[in-house]
Amino acid sequence: MKTALAVRDLLGDYRPANSDEILSAAKEVISHRFRRGVCIIAPLMSIDLFQQKLVLREQEVFAALFLDNKHRVIIYEELFYGTIDSASVYPRIVAQKALQYNAAAVIVAHNHPSGVAEPSRGDESITLRLKEALALVEVRLLDHIVVGDGKCVSLAERGVI
Repeated sequence: MKTALAVRDLLGDYRPANSDEILSAAKEVISHRFRRGVCIIAPLMSIDLFQQKLVLREQEVFAALFLDNKHRVIIYEELFYGTIDSASVYPRIVAQKALQYNAAAVIVAHNHPSGVAEPSRGDESITLRLKEALALVEVRLLDHIVVGDGKCVSLAERGVI
């Protein structure tokens, strides 16, 4: 693969960046863009974050973006890890974390290592359970995003939330 990106070595000379260096730089940019206090002003912003964090994972990972009442980032956290085709998600733990961080809203996401972003009935079911559990402690579930290979599906856009 040809690359137009270059890195400077220890001697100050430039050379073509390899794929690991490019991915590392991209992760650093994404982490900076979603640091504490950054306002999530559009659904696409959170989709970008989750896609960058979860798309290459080989097992299912369930993560959450905890937000304050102005939808500013408090913290991104990976909460549950599973196998190649499932992860156990516990609404109680998500609610506890939301309270711990004093979050007013949460956006959750998980990846499908198969690469297919289509949500399952189980995905829809856990979304509703999360919404109910979080509502009990006055925290809004804004979205549940399913990350596939090159595509993400928003359950909020599908009307599940």
